[in-house]
Amino acid sequence: MRKGIFLLVFLGLIGCSDGELQIETIDFDAVDLNFCGTATTQTELFFKLNEFDALILNLDNGLIRNQASTDTIRSAIPGGSQVRYRLFDDTVNSAYFCDVVPPVTPGVVEEIPGQSGEVLIFTTRSETDTTKFEHTIRLKNVSFVNDAGERLTNIAVDDFGAFTTAQD
Repeated sequence: MRKGIFLLVFLGLIGCSDGELQIETIDFDAVDLNFCGTATTQTELFFKLNEFDALILNLDNGLIRNQASTDTIRSAIPGGSQVRYRLFDDTVNSAYFCDVVPPVTPGVVEEIPGQSGEVLIFTTRSETDTTKFEHTIRLKNVSFVNDAGERLTNIAVDDFGAFTTAQD
């Protein structure tokens, strides 16, 4: 009996986490879309910030256009567009992405690139101001794989956000 209890305790100890960071959920659906400066058709960097993490989207050049879409514009991940999940060691804000000289802190704890998926963009002309266009960005079937080869699950990043541009 004692050997059985000892064996169970021993197996429990070696089965415990080795202290590596475990990311269980990536959820940015309720987080506002951010970008640096004023959004234009040339804007390619978009990001969403939680307290200690960020979801970063780099769009392929030329995807944003000031014309109403007849179909959804698609860009492959990776390939045309890139999406990354970044975890920081302290609170992150937009200055990290927008300052000419990025701040030294917070530091990056882990960065996980999107390995597959699509960026979907649909553009409509404003009904109240025909010189403005609203661009809605969605992510479809995005898959993140960390350096250990583990696929992250519980990903809620479908609705990336919307922004408005003015006619050039």
